[in-house]
Amino acid sequence: MATTLITGATKGIGKALALKFAMEGHDLVLNARTASDLEAFCQALKMEFPSQEFYGFAGNIKDLVVCQNFRTFLLENKIKLDVLINNAGVFRPGAVLEEPSGQLELMIETNLYSAYFMTRATIDFMKSSPKGHVFNMCSIASEIAYPNGGSYSISKFALLGFSKALREELKSTGIRVTSIMPGATWSDSWAGVDLPRQRLIEPESVADMVWGIYQLPKEACVEEFTIRPILGDL
Repeated sequence: MATTLITGATKGIGKALALKFAMEGHDLVLNARTASDLEAFCQALKMEFPSQEFYGFAGNIKDLVVCQNFRTFLLENKIKLDVLINNAGVFRPGAVLEEPSGQLELMIETNLYSAYFMTRATIDFMKSSPKGHVFNMCSIASEIAYPNGGSYSISKFALLGFSKALREELKSTGIRVTSIMPGATWSDSWAGVDLPRQRLIEPESVADMVWGIYQLPKEACVEEFTIRPILGDL
């Protein structure tokens, strides 16, 4: 039985990823900031997939100590990993020269440090896997700066840089690294927006593509994958 760790797992793309990998038979280790949401989601998954294991670890993983505690949790529960999906992230709109003080720090800590700390804390649990894979949830904002993208785009450019460096370092281990670059995707960030449903990507579409990439033979590595709404960027 393979095991997948997903951060930011109770909403949006993270939730869709958890459901997809559970449907495909994976045990899951899930992280989110809100303990009550995480517990409820794990219970719902267990009811739907009673033969599989679902572990929840609540905490804000932009904090190094939380990631170190996560590592201890994996050790105590004797969990080995096959897939790590660094999905935790946050978006706040704003122009670089106008956004509030502290916005850059928030974006860098949440969108970059969380993936950096979590990968360093857990990669050893994947080295015995026959098909280890790290997915970093980047963004089209990792490649193209756009109006009012500000610190979000800066942080996502940095996450793509981290992903590229990690890919080089892990080549000899057989662990694959893939950067996923979604365009605008339905999530809580878009709550209340006055747009037709088909104008944005469904999170399940992103999850399906991540699963498809993971399913490739281990000799092949998709390094970067971009998916946009059919009508293009907003």
